[in-house]
Amino acid sequence: MSKENKTIMRRALKEVVNKGNLDLIDELVSPDFVDHTPFPGLPPGREGIRQTIGMLREAFPDLQITIEDLIAEGDKVVSRQTLRGTHQGEFMGIPPTGKQVTWTGILIFRIADGKIVDQWIEQDQLGLMQQLGLVPPPGG
Repeated sequence: MSKENKTIMRRALKEVVNKGNLDLIDELVSPDFVDHTPFPGLPPGREGIRQTIGMLREAFPDLQITIEDLIAEGDKVVSRQTLRGTHQGEFMGIPPTGKQVTWTGILIFRIADGKIVDQWIEQDQLGLMQQLGLVPPPGG
């Protein structure tokens, strides 16, 4: 089960996020999907994740996630990842800065019957905001 769950995580990150294949969401994500850390104002379920990834790819069209570690146990898969992209579109009300940014995150999927049913994300949003010039760096 762990090997299959890792494959699902890799497909979600590489094909959906990195390549922008949003149609694959219906194959990989359960209709009962719950995002436990959603972007504010977005709908729940598959549509919310579709809009989240669409928003990220519009803001950072060259967005790439690199999986640094991938760990699976039972029905959960955890990815420690690095995200890279160039801020070329509006992001959460922030106009494009043209800056190249890199930030890290940890993503947890719970998978049942071959589909992602739950998601938790922790990301270095402060680091991202500092790189975009919205928050001064420490001591700055």
